[in-house]
Amino acid sequence: MSEDAKGITVKDIMTKSVIAVDSTATVNEAAKMMEDAKVGSVIVMENNTPVGIVTDRDFAVKVAAHAYQISTSVKQIMSSPLITIGPDESVWMISDLMYTRGVRKLPVIENDQVIGMVTATDLVNQLAVSTDEDIQKMFHESIIKVYKQYSPYN
Repeated sequence: MSEDAKGITVKDIMTKSVIAVDSTATVNEAAKMMEDAKVGSVIVMENNTPVGIVTDRDFAVKVAAHAYQISTSVKQIMSSPLITIGPDESVWMISDLMYTRGVRKLPVIENDQVIGMVTATDLVNQLAVSTDEDIQKMFHESIIKVYKQYSPYN
């Protein structure tokens, strides 16, 4: 890990290859795309705008629980609104967002375009190589940033 661990950002650990489908695609088409690309999610698009995400968990839970047909539109099972993160956010902001929103995959958005995906696995892999001191520094920076952003006293 670099000496300046607190400077590690989303763009440093994100996957740049992202699979997207139109909102009219079927769950069968999306599942085939995910299998072919060996990924755990697809971004759902409408008019070139990301509007949702379908994950492997959505297939396991939503499709099975509701006995949807394979011809069902991805729009019916997608998670929306899309929870995203910017490329310059810290790894601690990823952790905070995933924890507070209960998600494991975050599309990375820049200038209204999906430029990557960061997953809980990406985060764990990055933090696994961090030293205790690095983690303390990043945690401290994250707390200060969150406090400044959400404190009613600022």
